[in-house]
Amino acid sequence: MTDNEISEAINILKKEIKRWKVPIVGVVANESKDPFKILISCVLSLRTKDETTAGAAGRLFKLADTPERMLMLSPEEIEEAIYPVGFYRVKTANIISICQDLVDKYYSKVPDEIDELLKLKGVGRKTANLVVTLGYKKPGICVDTHVHRISNRWGYVKTKNPEETENALRKKLPKRYWLIYNDLLVTYGQNICKPISPLCSQCNIARFCDRVGVQKNR
Repeated sequence: MTDNEISEAINILKKEIKRWKVPIVGVVANESKDPFKILISCVLSLRTKDETTAGAAGRLFKLADTPERMLMLSPEEIEEAIYPVGFYRVKTANIISICQDLVDKYYSKVPDEIDELLKLKGVGRKTANLVVTLGYKKPGICVDTHVHRISNRWGYVKTKNPEETENALRKKLPKRYWLIYNDLLVTYGQNICKPISPLCSQCNIARFCDRVGVQKNR
């Protein structure tokens, strides 16, 4: 995929993804626009299906929707609310640590800078970028496995890991697409451009794709 083709591909993806559900973190962002809820939803979503994350986040936020209220819950109450998300005990400990740091160091306000967010327990670049872009509408590119895989499969970048992909995209992806790039590729990656045997016969941007690393498709 060339630099000239990326705009046309993204315009097609904008129409295509209307057929499917938006990733849960995007749903939370659209409904509440609350950086705290976006942050905690991101923590819950790691290695967990969207449906499970949605239920867990809904139950947890009914109990507590601010750092102060979250700290009033016992670890057992948080665990019960978020179960069965993956690694729910680890995530409970991370949530408590994050809320304590927010109260103690940031006046209960979620930071709007990636470097500050990365200081919070359990927060990596993917989560930090999502909070900054969805919570504060600041420029950023969230790169998860779908974004990394598809960007390389297209031949738009040539990188070895998500962090390299983020750096490469920051240099070449037009800034007007930064905020929407993750939602577009995650949704498309879950439904069409799958990790194994992608549905190339159903893909409306196949003509732009170099199919790097694709050995079998449908």
